[in-house]
Amino acid sequence: MSEPRFTVETAMVLAEVAHNRQKDKLKRPYREHVLAVGDALADFDDDIRIAGYLHDIAEDTPITRQALLDMGVTERAVDIIERVTRRFHDDPEDYAAGILYVAEDHDATLVKIADNAHNSLPERVRALAEKWPDKPPVTRYAEARPVLYTAVPREEVRLILERINPYLLPELDRIAPE
Repeated sequence: MSEPRFTVETAMVLAEVAHNRQKDKLKRPYREHVLAVGDALADFDDDIRIAGYLHDIAEDTPITRQALLDMGVTERAVDIIERVTRRFHDDPEDYAAGILYVAEDHDATLVKIADNAHNSLPERVRALAEKWPDKPPVTRYAEARPVLYTAVPREEVRLILERINPYLLPELDRIAPE
């Protein structure tokens, strides 16, 4: 009898449980973010979707690469998760260099586009601006989008943005015109 496969649904549950007590900068349940990122990747294969749901697990929880592999997460999905995890980058403080590193991998780029788009929702940007008026919100996300949007086929970016943040579609048209 073969072992049960790690499914997209399992990834959703693991993401909810792993991030259950965590809050984002606005004191909202963090699990909402990871679930939204995974949901935005619904048009892609299971490994990409699983990586979307688990994209912050190596950053924000004690769950290791080996633990994920032992649970049945594929090596490909774990590789995507690690590529989008800043602490595994050569210089975790250099966000722009990290984006270039992510953009070298198609699958990781898709996950990062979904992550960036959710972090750039207009109401979130407004709330962050109100909370920290002297610190411009999400500037680095805007600076990352041209790199990310041109690293993968435009239509794939569009599929993600339509699901998670349609407000960014005009920007996609400017950055990567048809």
